[in-house]
Amino acid sequence: MKKHRCTVCDWIYDPAVGDPQAEIAPGTPFEELPEDWRCPLCGVGVEMFEEEAE
Repeated sequence: MKKHRCTVCDWIYDPAVGDPQAEIAPGTPFEELPEDWRCPLCGVGVEMFEEEAE
C-alpha cells in the first residue's frame, strides 16, 4: 500500500499506521478512507493528497 502526502502541509498518510485520531485502522488503504476524512494537521480533504513515489 502506498503512502500519500498532503500537498498543503506535507503530512504523510501511511496506511500501515492509519489515523488513530480519526479511528482509521492500520492497514486501511488511502483509497478506502471516508470521503469526509480530513488531514489531521491542516484539515484539507483527500483531494489535496498525492501519491508518494516509492
